[in-house]
Amino acid sequence: QVQLVESGGGLVQAGGSLRLSCAASGTIFSINAMGWYRQAPGKERELVATITRGGTTTYTDSAKGRFTISRDNAKNTVYLEMDSLKPEDTAVYYCNANVREKVDSNYRTYWGQGTQVTVSS
Repeated sequence: QVQLVESGGGLVQAGGSLRLSCAASGTIFSINAMGWYRQAPGKERELVATITRGGTTTYTDSAKGRFTISRDNAKNTVYLEMDSLKPEDTAVYYCNANVREKVDSNYRTYWGQGTQVTVSS
């Protein structure tokens, strides 16, 4: 089994910054892509950013120029640095990871439990 644990959420004023972390633990042979998603009240979960094992990143348009995704492969951890936060960034942020548990396993996607980010105006 694999567990993803997010941290770093909280309350911040508009224009402020937060850094989210997500650490994967358990039976892990390798991790391919990792990503951050968010879900605001009454809305569907949406992609924020992804990063491959090699460091290639993608961002949703609303995150470009303000958010930076990174990872530490040695620590099985993905980060999301969020700057110039806006009230519309308020949501529960979830990380996910595409994990191979053993050398002969297929990749499976795991999700964290979510961390609340609230941006006040």
